[in-house]
Amino acid sequence: MQCLIVYCSSHGTTEKAVRFLSEILKGEVQTVDLKREKVKFDLRNFDTIIIGGSIHAGNIQRKIKKFITHNYDTLLEKEVGLFLCCMHDGETAIEQFNHAFPQELRKNSAAMGLFGGEFLMSEMNFIEKQIVKKVSGATRDQLNLDYEAIKEFASKLNNIQTLVH
Repeated sequence: MQCLIVYCSSHGTTEKAVRFLSEILKGEVQTVDLKREKVKFDLRNFDTIIIGGSIHAGNIQRKIKKFITHNYDTLLEKEVGLFLCCMHDGETAIEQFNHAFPQELRKNSAAMGLFGGEFLMSEMNFIEKQIVKKVSGATRDQLNLDYEAIKEFASKLNNIQTLVH
């Protein structure tokens, strides 16, 4: 399996999830943080495309939305996995996920995951800290990354690849 994971990580939580995910996926995995890396790649060279990001002020990162819009038709022809790192769970997390990714892409996805999240106050600037404190009440780091959800997500993609090959 040739897999590409495209993501944005603001404070490192999504990057941590991607590192763990890339270790348990079968085949070759290339990761690209759209926020930090200027890597050229051709989506046609990959069997599976995984797209993920995190929620900030109710939205996924703009670079993720732009990537999806720019590559939409190609993504609909690929095995796609979508994931979101967020601190909410239940209905709120599902609403954020549905808002982050277009409906048609969600319908065609081989795997979808909510990976939990973290408030890394130690990594945030003053304004971000104030927003998080106002919205969630958090005043210190909170670690809530869901490694079981990441394993389940990887398992779905690994099983599909086993059936295909």
